[in-house]
Amino acid sequence: MYARIGMALAALAFAFAVAPAQSATLTNPQIAHIAYTAGAIDIKAAQIALKTSKNADVIAFANNMVADHQAVNDQALALVKKLGVTPEDNDTSKALVKQADDEQAKLATLTGAEFDKAYAANELAYHKTVNGALEQTLIPATSNAELKALLTTGLKIFQGHQDHAAMLVTMLK
Repeated sequence: MYARIGMALAALAFAFAVAPAQSATLTNPQIAHIAYTAGAIDIKAAQIALKTSKNADVIAFANNMVADHQAVNDQALALVKKLGVTPEDNDTSKALVKQADDEQAKLATLTGAEFDKAYAANELAYHKTVNGALEQTLIPATSNAELKALLTTGLKIFQGHQDHAAMLVTMLK
């Protein structure tokens, strides 16, 4: 099970590795789409956890993921509407969706403690990867001050998610 998670995370890291290579060419609409896509992926994973898990701590974490990521995505949609910008799909966001679909299909086959451990481990690794991409690539490549501020605020929230996921992983061992 953990080997599958490791392979999926390596693929996810590869997807975000595309972003640094493209950072000189990433546009604000592409960056907005990548960030929105990453949030939507986490919402979808949390919804799987809410349907599958019976663990109160996992359920509380998943509810937090839905609420926080939905709030940030709603702010992102409001911002792109205000700016008159249409988010643009790109290779990085497409790769994120493909890898997330594969990982979520694997999570959907698990139950009980096995699911809880795999979900928590996936969330920890996912937040590490996304937070790293935000900090090292997406935020520096953003030229719009309002988008940069939203991504920076999101990063602070998502770093808290990473810490919470790490705590959950430790607790579920």
